[in-house]
Order: sequence, then structure tokens, then C-alpha cells
Amino acid sequence: MKAKTVLKLLIAALAAVLQCGTLHAQLAADLKQHISVLASDSLHGRMTGTADEIKAADYIISQFVKEGIPNAGGNFEAAKYLQAFEYTPNIDSVKKHIHGNNVVAYMDNHAANTVIIGAHYDHLGWGDTAYSLYRGPAAIHHGADDNASGVATVIELARWLKIEGPKSNNYLFIAFSGEEEGLYGSKWYTQHPTIELKNADYMLNFDMVGRLDSNTHTLIVNGVGTSPAWKEVISKIPTQLHIKTTESGIGPSDQTSFYLKDIPVLFFFTGQHADYHKPSDVESKINYAGMVQVVDYTEALIKDMDSKGKLAFTKTKDENNENAPKFKVTMGVIPDYTFEGKGMRIDGVSDGKPASKAGIQAGDVVVQLGAVKVTDLMSYMKGLGQFNKGDITTVKVKRGNKTLKKKIQF
Repeated sequence: MKAKTVLKLLIAALAAVLQCGTLHAQLAADLKQHISVLASDSLHGRMTGTADEIKAADYIISQFVKEGIPNAGGNFEAAKYLQAFEYTPNIDSVKKHIHGNNVVAYMDNHAANTVIIGAHYDHLGWGDTAYSLYRGPAAIHHGADDNASGVATVIELARWLKIEGPKSNNYLFIAFSGEEEGLYGSKWYTQHPTIELKNADYMLNFDMVGRLDSNTHTLIVNGVGTSPAWKEVISKIPTQLHIKTTESGIGPSDQTSFYLKDIPVLFFFTGQHADYHKPSDVESKINYAGMVQVVDYTEALIKDMDSKGKLAFTKTKDENNENAPKFKVTMGVIPDYTFEGKGMRIDGVSDGKPASKAGIQAGDVVVQLGAVKVTDLMSYMKGLGQFNKGDITTVKVKRGNKTLKKKIQF
């Protein structure tokens, strides 16, 4: 090969690398903009049924309009992006009727089938809800990772799909509200869809994708058992991420509503952390380089799926959680769902709860609970099932190279 030809190839390769780096820097900046707005003090935690929910919805709508993605009616009238719904939460002693709003946009490529891409945008407001894990005075629960990160990802995927994405499917983008209190917005949508759900190809859900661990690079992808196509595609996508998969279509986020309508689903999640459902889930803690990797991975998946045709749906074995152990007590800890070692690693400890009182810390790995050996999350839950409120037992945890025994009362 001539020297000039080699030089041209090297220059072209360098230009491609520089362009990719520039695009990734811009993507990170755009993701940061979305999360900075949605998790700002001015939106007061985006509680469903409040004026702040509407402010958040208005921002999401403005981004769809900016990218030229119309509402479900095919126009850009702001009010028509909103799908109103209502529900009565089951957790309050004083029952209250809540009015919420999903945000729905639709990219019509005149295709036979539609891919659904969603994330919930509501959060816990000032924490005056049973779902807050914070025990201090009233404070804004910013919800940067949960789930401004997911919404930001959906907005950027919509931008990419509009400009250069594959066109063999239509694309429905939904920002759900009412998720935190029980998946109310997504359930409402599946009961009052704006498209024929029989024409839905698959659904991708993003919930807490902003805190990728810089050491393990683990992205959890749940729902790979909901279609025979998922495992092969996921295994072939080139990525520096460590992909950890689970089979079930059922889980604590909005993909569940679509799975229950016999639609293949995937749920993307970068893992639990100590700031979950606390005011400290703030924008400054987001890993934007990690988010860029998640977006890149999803774009590659969507491209690969474009030529597959409509996916077959399969039910997963644990769809009714029949095999999940039942328990009446809690240690008050947040499991590390990305942990692949032996035991149950703790990502966070709630103040004032049994684990905190016993001196158990984030990072500890539970290896025994009472008489039950703990090898994973399922055996941990089995251990909890042996106890009632008020019982006292011993917990063995590994902390670094040490094994500690802690006395705990439920």
C-alpha cells in the first residue's frame, strides 16, 4: 500500500474518532441539560397531580416539539401531548383522588408496527409519601437518577430516531406519571392506548440509568425472557458495558404494564444506590459518560432489531412472582442489584431502621440471616421470611476481609 494511501486512511480514521468524540460530548451536554431542568429545585420533585408535574411535562413537550416529533394526533398542539388519567392511591389512610398526565409523542414512519420507548417523569415531591426513605425535615426529592435520567434518555433517543434512526417501525415515546405510587400512568395508557397495541413490536423502558458504576460498568437489562429474539441480539451488540440480564417481564417499573398486554419488553437500569428516594438524588451525581454508553448501546439494539420483523412474545416463568419468598419484616437496606458475588451486597442503609441500628453499613455483604445462608437476593428474602416483627436474630456480613456478626431486631 502506498504511503499516501496509508496517510489518507489514518487521517480518515482520526477524523472519525474526533467526530465521534464531539458527538458524545454534545450528547452528554444535552443529557445534562434535561436532567438539570427536571431535577431542579424549581420543579419541587415533580409529584404527580401538582403544578410541578405540569411544568415538567411542559419541558418534555418542548423538547419533542423542538425535534419535530408530533403528538399522538399528528400535530404540535402542546395540550394534545398530554394524556390525562386519574387514580386513588392505596397507601394513604386518607384517600385522595389524583389527576396525572402522561406525555405522548408519535413518530409515524407509515410502518406496520410500532416500537414503544418510555420512562416515568414523576417523583416524590417534598417526600411527604410512604415511599420516601428520608427521615429528616421536609426537603425536595430531586429525582435526578429516578427518573430524570430515564426521561433524558428517551428525549435523546427520539432526537436520534428523528434524524438518522431506522425507519422500518413507527416510534411511540411516552413519559409516564404516577409511577412512584404504583405504575398508574403506564397502566392507564395500556387501557387507553393511542395506537393499536396488537401492532406494538416491543417496549423499552428506562428507569434509573444515570449512575453507571465506573468500576463494574454494569447495565442491568431485565425482560430478556419476553421474546426469543432478545438474548441473541443482546449478546452480539459490541459494547464496553457489562450487560447483566434477567428473564422476567414483571418488575417495579412501567414495562410491567406492557408485558401484561403480551408485548415483549426490556427494562434498562444501572443499579440501586444510597440516594434512592432521598433528597440527595441530585444532578451533580449523574455519570454522564455512563449515560452516553447506555444511549449508544440502545441505539445499536434498535438498529439491530429493525430488520427482525415483529417480535414473538413469550411469558416468563416468574410472571406472577409465585416463586418469590414472602416476608413480613425488613432490615431497611437497599440491595445492590448489580452484585454478582456470593451473598447480598448492601447499596444503602435507611436511617432508624433495623440494619442501621445494628451498625450494618453500605458495602457490607450479607452472607447469613439467622439460620439461612445467604448466597443471593432470593435467599436473602427467604431468610427474611423466617421472622416476624419484634424478633431478634444474628446477621453475618462481610466487610472487606472481615466477617462480622451483628445482632438485629426487626
